[in-house]
Amino acid sequence: MSRRQFTLPTRSADRPPDDTGCTVLHVDMDAFYASASLLSRPELVGTPVIIGGGGNRGVVLSATYEARRFGVASAMPMSRARRLCPQATVIAPDHHLYSQISAAVMATFDTITPLVEPLSLDEAFLDVAGSVRRLGNPARIGQLIRDTIHDEQGITCSVGVAPTKFVAKLASGLAKPDGLVVVPRDEVVTFVQQLPVGALWGVGDKTEETLLRLGLHTVADIAHTPLDTLRRALGDSAGPHLHDLAWGRDPRGVEPVRRERSIGSDETFEFDVDDPVQIHRHLLKLSDRTAARVRAAGMMGRTVTIRVRFSDFTTITRSRTLRDPTDVSREIYETARSLYDALGLQRARIRLVGVRMEGLVEGAGAPIQGLLDEPEQGWREADRAVDRASARFGAGSVRPASLISDAERRRHASGRGDTHH
Repeated sequence: MSRRQFTLPTRSADRPPDDTGCTVLHVDMDAFYASASLLSRPELVGTPVIIGGGGNRGVVLSATYEARRFGVASAMPMSRARRLCPQATVIAPDHHLYSQISAAVMATFDTITPLVEPLSLDEAFLDVAGSVRRLGNPARIGQLIRDTIHDEQGITCSVGVAPTKFVAKLASGLAKPDGLVVVPRDEVVTFVQQLPVGALWGVGDKTEETLLRLGLHTVADIAHTPLDTLRRALGDSAGPHLHDLAWGRDPRGVEPVRRERSIGSDETFEFDVDDPVQIHRHLLKLSDRTAARVRAAGMMGRTVTIRVRFSDFTTITRSRTLRDPTDVSREIYETARSLYDALGLQRARIRLVGVRMEGLVEGAGAPIQGLLDEPEQGWREADRAVDRASARFGAGSVRPASLISDAERRRHASGRGDTHH
């Protein structure tokens, strides 16, 4: 069964669900980007709407539920989405608006509990154990959140209320759209084991195919499969993990996140690129941009990650953890380029590349290790000089010469262009 065809498991009890001890909430905005975009287009409410780039190379960011009924899904090529739902209205994304609404939603969560773990702009876990005395039982708190977000932001959300993160996330998905589902502590196993294997957190398409080949169709099937069998089929990590989830076991607590765990940037090309020299230039630009954002946040990072998406939308990532944290553009680029070159892609057609810094720490307290070939006034000082110039003259006013296009070089040679260093 597809992940998008889940139905809410039946309850044997005819009494209202008891939320005692169900202090983990998962709150998820309903079709967030689409709902936010329609705030200024109320005439489109109730109609198929797709949020995404309008060109042939665009992808779907989000879609209203009316468009989803035709098979439109996020990350789908826009060309395919248009074929599936030609009557849909396409709206360009407004990321500034999404950030504003997300910040307001997260501020609402902060009034409920300090234990908030955002997963993205539009969803978060909350631990409300310390809020029950002040605000009421967990289900009541969930309803308070739903009412507040609807009244203040004009969008809806769905809430899962459960004793663990895994079950709370399942419940919010089954509550969609605009609903609330409580999974009582003594009903967790029954609730989970009625679901198809694709419902388990971490089961992607390939894992689902493996489970189905083994004849495992429901979570109950996994729960009653010998652990050694699951280990052989799925590995020493995934096998026991899915077995635990099948019995509703999830020991993880809500981990408050106060700072970004990673900072990065990526770029989708207008046309597929297969020239390694061009890819290197884009990696340099993205490394510069990422490093500048890391410095602006007062952070340093230890892990450089690249993302490469091919013309068929297959996506891979590669990471390398450095000995010491860094915010130096050159060091980030050299690591990113090395990761890319190690892939040995040669003339593969590439649609997107990205560079990201992870393992962020406060820049003020991080150790600084100079590079072996770095002069006394080295790359770190050069980066900060570029930051000052960018703050004064605008982003991109100073950048590596290799990033200057041929057209800019011709303008500069004729005396009509800006100066770059």
